[in-house]
Amino acid sequence: MSFRPYSDLISEWGGWKAILSSLASVSALGWIINKFMFIRKKKYSVSKLQNKVVLITGASSGIGEALAHSFYRAGCQVVLAARRESELQRVREDLIHSHETGPTHLPVILPLDVSELNEIPQKIESLLAIHKKVDILLSCAGISSRGAVVDGSVDVDIKVMLINYFGHVALTKALLPHMIREQSGHIVAVSSIQGKIAVPHRLELLSMRQTIRELTACKIFRASYSASKHALQAFSDSLRAEVASQGIKVSVVSPGYVKTNISLNALNSDGQPHQVMDENTAKGMSPEYVADRILEAVALETKEVEIAPFIHRFAIILRVLTPDLFAFLLRKRAESES
Repeated sequence: MSFRPYSDLISEWGGWKAILSSLASVSALGWIINKFMFIRKKKYSVSKLQNKVVLITGASSGIGEALAHSFYRAGCQVVLAARRESELQRVREDLIHSHETGPTHLPVILPLDVSELNEIPQKIESLLAIHKKVDILLSCAGISSRGAVVDGSVDVDIKVMLINYFGHVALTKALLPHMIREQSGHIVAVSSIQGKIAVPHRLELLSMRQTIRELTACKIFRASYSASKHALQAFSDSLRAEVASQGIKVSVVSPGYVKTNISLNALNSDGQPHQVMDENTAKGMSPEYVADRILEAVALETKEVEIAPFIHRFAIILRVLTPDLFAFLLRKRAESES
């Protein structure tokens, strides 16, 4: 048995090293080019949103308010819709004074309570009488809930479903005939990661081993909220297939924790406001970051957007690939709480 000289091995490794180095350089260059092309495409796509009529529900605070700034800055004709007209006036003034050198379309205020389903068609007709069309619906109005299923009043489930699901459905049905007539439009449902999976309350970005451990150490608080967002996801999936041939786009945006007042306004089991800022919500993403990601998704006509850390996206994969394991992990925690 003969052995190759050590110098030959070193020389051969040097050749492979040069090849690997070249491949790495080519890959890096390709990544840079793709990134550059994506940025150019995004900027071009965002520019096409100029003069679009954008109806934003829940525009008085949180993600809705941040979306108003993002789309107004992009040159859209924004329509601010929410229950609290005084807060809409505040947002309107903020838009006008924050972007004085930008868009020329003054924001329009539309007092709207999405839980008043029978009033929605009339509200949309009054809006269409002014703008003639709505190009984009950004459905952000929503409410959350806290409390175990066994303790909660069914009235809480009804109210959460009414605002988070039926309100969006009613808005969509009121706008859809006009969009079909125009053969264009974009319906965007701002859902939640919990529209894909009932995310445990205190999950954070952890290692794989810690992730599995945390899944068995977290309490579920939001059955009603998660159910309403699952319904929103299913409705949007079905609608997308129905209207695709008519030039209408449907997107679902699923953020993780966002630093808004959603936990303060959430309903407890007895229907009273939670009035507590949850720890994860307080440490969540900024509404402005989420709004910019949504603007990008609308511009690029992305169908599904998950704006969340790895742990939430991992939980979705785990739920799909190994539902029994996921159910077991959550059941173990439920048993420890009983």
